[in-house]
Amino acid sequence: MKGKIGLVVGLGVGYVLGTRAGRERYEQIKTQWLKLYHLDPVQEQVDKVKGFVGDKAAAVPGALWTGAVKVVKSVKSNGTPGQKLDAVIASGKEAAEEVADAADDAVDEVKAKANASSSAAKPAAKKPAPKKPGA
Repeated sequence: MKGKIGLVVGLGVGYVLGTRAGRERYEQIKTQWLKLYHLDPVQEQVDKVKGFVGDKAAAVPGALWTGAVKVVKSVKSNGTPGQKLDAVIASGKEAAEEVADAADDAVDEVKAKANASSSAAKPAAKKPAPKKPGA
């Protein structure tokens, strides 16, 4: 219940502040954002991310399909309705774990790629020299 109240209060505050700032300020913010978004370095990164995520996200639908096939096969199996239900629940859990693993793998690969490209672009930060006591 607290979450719903917080959401309503947040929406109300956002509405009030947004209406006070007015349409002109909104247009200024939008214009600045579009200028930034259309810069060549930003677009290069956007294209890289789109291509990489598109490649890695292809694994998730495959895992979904495999899970759906397992669930359908467990429904068609012989046995009592209780046994069928247990089989569907078990295969559903397995399918959910496979989808979660595929999604986690895709996310991990994206993070690794992002960290590799950001660490290659930035020089290593130097640690400040330790201060001597009494100095």
